[in-house]
Amino acid sequence: MIIGVTGPICSGTSLLMDLLAKAGFESFSYSDILRDELRKRNLQITRKALQDIGDELRKKEGLGVLSRKIIDKMERGKNYVVGNIRNPGEVEEFKKRFGDDFVLVKVDASFDVRFERARARMRENEPLGLEEFREMEKRDLGIEQSESGQQHQTVFGLAEQIVVNNGSIEELRQKAEMLLNDISKKYGKL
Repeated sequence: MIIGVTGPICSGTSLLMDLLAKAGFESFSYSDILRDELRKRNLQITRKALQDIGDELRKKEGLGVLSRKIIDKMERGKNYVVGNIRNPGEVEEFKKRFGDDFVLVKVDASFDVRFERARARMRENEPLGLEEFREMEKRDLGIEQSESGQQHQTVFGLAEQIVVNNGSIEELRQKAEMLLNDISKKYGKL
């Protein structure tokens, strides 16, 4: 079984992935692939640079390029969690290769909760002001972006399961358990 994870900035996608990894899923992150590419090019790792390099790779090698890079590392018969999926071409690549053995999950949280989390984590030079956060999210959602760009909003519409994460880590852990139970019942796998 492969669980794809998507969600807006600071909704808790990485945390859900960590919880699923603790439940026995091997984890792959699109951001790790992009960070490796930036290191190869001796470029500073920032959110904008990660987005730019992802956009460039999708434009040059097709919308599913990042998924193909991850799929090439997978072994048959294992459970995986992959995230944070930002382009429908990435979802399509997994659906094409794995059919019903792939489930897309959206993690969501309110704007205010996500903004406070972004301010608290200060990751990869993320802006701390409200307007900068709104602008960063605008690009991430795919507003005024090309087909090969960030398209989170479109990906959200493809999600088969939604986990709302406005609370504590313990609450998310419980929701992760419920998610695994739901997937197991619905798909008869895990």
